[in-house]
Amino acid sequence: MKAGAVILAAGASTRLGEPKQLVQLDPGPGARNLLERSLHLASEAGLAPIIIVLGAHHEAIVASSHLEGAVVVTNELWQQGMASTIQCGIRTLSARADHVDGVILMTCDQPAVTSAHLRSLMDSGQTTASSYAGRQGVPAFFPTKHCGALLALNGEQGARNLLRSAQAEPLEHGEIDIDTQDDLVRARALLGR
Repeated sequence: MKAGAVILAAGASTRLGEPKQLVQLDPGPGARNLLERSLHLASEAGLAPIIIVLGAHHEAIVASSHLEGAVVVTNELWQQGMASTIQCGIRTLSARADHVDGVILMTCDQPAVTSAHLRSLMDSGQTTASSYAGRQGVPAFFPTKHCGALLALNGEQGARNLLRSAQAEPLEHGEIDIDTQDDLVRARALLGR
């Protein structure tokens, strides 16, 4: 199974007060920021090509991150919502990939995600969500034949509605995403950093 990745990282992080893409869970020497960590996980999972979709703060993020091995694009319409970011990523993936069997959609602010979990999402070859806190969401695998549904999303609509009836792989602590400073403190404490 050959799959690409689209890392959705276009948001402005207004509630966090700083670009979450640049936050480090372990601010020690050599630590990766959240975006670099997501790229590393996608690469380690064997995903290619890896598309990173930026929007707000894109110049600062690119200048402060090591993103070698990824195709970095800027969604100029990022303020229109998640759907435009997904569409930008899927279109870029389609233009860059000779052939992929599917794509994993992921964000950069879920610290519980591992490369093993990303690989497990592809096992069945069917649309597969991550399950956590009683719901299904990203990261998620979509076979290529379902990418048209991703391109048809609108506004703030992410992929969640497309995943309601999908099979799912459990992701322990997957509900933790870093939207506020309190979330960051919780993530560091929970993950032992």
